[in-house]
Formats: sequence, C-alpha cells, structure tokens
Amino acid sequence: MAYYEVNVPMRSVAGNSGIHVFTGLAADPGAALRIAQQTYRAAQEAQQAGRTIPGKRPDGWAARGYRPGWQLDWRAATATLWRDLHGWPRSAVRSAW
Repeated sequence: MAYYEVNVPMRSVAGNSGIHVFTGLAADPGAALRIAQQTYRAAQEAQQAGRTIPGKRPDGWAARGYRPGWQLDWRAATATLWRDLHGWPRSAVRSAW
C-alpha cells in the first residue's frame, strides 16, 4: 500500500472551476480512483439525506471539502503517488489527518 493523490477537475453551477484533491492509502492508482469516488459518493449521499458527512476513514480517505453544486469530472481524474509539497514527515502527516 502507498499514499496516493487523486486530482479531480470540478466546475460549479456558477461556472467556477478548480480541482478537488483526495489523498489516502491504496494498492494502485486504479484502487485510489475507486476509493476516492466511493468517499465522494458517501459524502454526497450523507449531505442529501441531511446527515453529517463522514469523517476520515482509517486508510486516510475523506471528503471534507465536499461542496454541493459542484460537478466532479471523474473521467478526467488522475491518480499518482502522493507528493509531500510541505516537507512534512509521513508519520506527522498521517497523525494530523
């Protein structure tokens, strides 16, 4: 297992655009994409049902930045090994999430 970063282009109903970033443990890039989609769907379903959006899973995946009204383009999503751009040690990053 390795830490992956999944970048998903997104667009709001108002025409704004951006990238939603998911991170967590996965066996390979395909698994990372599937887990990110599952995590996002769980957040979407919870929000639509009036429940609290689920927190971080034990494997690190979460959808804390879920925004109603934004459409994610999963076909254009990419999954790569996570790069620590801040120089944090992995143990500190994992414990902070």
